[in-house]
Amino acid sequence: MQTPMRIGTRESQLAVWQATQVKELLEKEGFSAELVFIKSEGDMDLKTPLYEMGVQGVFTRSLDIALLNNKIDIAVHSMKDVPTQLPEGIRQAAVLPRGPVRDLLVYKTDLGFLQSSAPAQIATSSVRRRAQWLHKYPSHQLHNLRGNVNTRLRKLSEESWDAAIFAQAGLERINVRPEKSIVLDWMLPAPAQGAILVACRVDDEAGFSACQPLNDADTALCTKIERDFLRTLLGGCSTPISALAEIEDGEVYFAGELLSPDGQQKVAIEKILPVERATAVGRTAAEELLDNGGRAIVEAIKAVSSNV
Repeated sequence: MQTPMRIGTRESQLAVWQATQVKELLEKEGFSAELVFIKSEGDMDLKTPLYEMGVQGVFTRSLDIALLNNKIDIAVHSMKDVPTQLPEGIRQAAVLPRGPVRDLLVYKTDLGFLQSSAPAQIATSSVRRRAQWLHKYPSHQLHNLRGNVNTRLRKLSEESWDAAIFAQAGLERINVRPEKSIVLDWMLPAPAQGAILVACRVDDEAGFSACQPLNDADTALCTKIERDFLRTLLGGCSTPISALAEIEDGEVYFAGELLSPDGQQKVAIEKILPVERATAVGRTAAEELLDNGGRAIVEAIKAVSSNV
């Protein structure tokens, strides 16, 4: 009898949804699988802003440890949470076809606050969303909002905020997107937002092979480009970096941004390349951005971080 593949996941509704997709896909390929629930540091601390928590891997570290200790066979992550450098001994086994990539604004009553002269009250824990929002609406006040999707929706209803920002994929995948919400087409998403990554041990050839049919080549390429952009800019959750690569008619359309945390400074870049020549565009776009004003922003962020 086949031993079930142990799929490691966080306990939030969204994480379980993602892991269940992987389980069902593996079962379609003829593999038996089961979910193993692992608590993460990001789930246990719901008060400290993400940019004050050490951030890199805050939602993935516990699963990485379980994977390396052979308590699970594969780990399922929201790809945007995964550090661009995977831990030694762990490799990317598959990237599932991408879901919605954009951010949503969930509002409580109406959207009048977007035109009002009074400062609106907007909630998000993301330093990227904070910076992009302040760049567009510099008079608004931003508030920290942590927790899983359902916790954040509840906090929005309880607090005297006008709105909060969420990932579109997160709300839609578990069917909790409120009617009072709009897609923020102008807000460039986090690198790899909307993508699900499956990781396995480097020495586990059987686990790697089992996951290969789940891999979507276009999503894998686009997320690689976005994460190369992030990595070249030396960005983490404390750096407001956005990136999106999309494939259409054999070409990759790439857009990337770097902002100062207060939103006052912004540099952006766009590239269009044939798919066969686009593998390195994330890195080259980041280098070009650094040479055209980005380096000063990065150095200023580093200087502030070193003084904290």
